[in-house]
Amino acid sequence: MDTAKYETILRTRKAELESRLSRIEQDFTTPRNPDDDDRAVERNNDEVLEELGETGERELVAIDAALARIAGGTFGICARCGRPISERRLDAVPHTPLCQTCAEEVSRKG
Repeated sequence: MDTAKYETILRTRKAELESRLSRIEQDFTTPRNPDDDDRAVERNNDEVLEELGETGERELVAIDAALARIAGGTFGICARCGRPISERRLDAVPHTPLCQTCAEEVSRKG
C-alpha cells in the first residue's frame, strides 16, 4: 500500500479544513448587523456554520489519528479486527480506522 499517497491526501485535507475552520471562526467574530431581520438570518447562518465547524473538528481529529497510524506503521490495518482495510475504502475515506465490515457492524450497533 502506498502510505505516502494517503499521507499527502490527509495533509491536504487537513490544511483545507484548518483554513475553512479559520474562516468560520472569523465569521463568528465579525460584528453583527443591527437590523432585526438581518440578525435573524445571521443567527440561522451561525447555526449552520457551527455545525460545519463541529463536523470539521471531528474530521480533523480523525485525520490526526490517521497520520499517527501512518507514523506508527499501522495505517491501513483495521483498529477493530486487525485485518487490512481495502484501498477502495481508504480512497473513499482515507482517515477511516475501520475496514468496511467492522464499520458496518459498528454503525448497526450505534
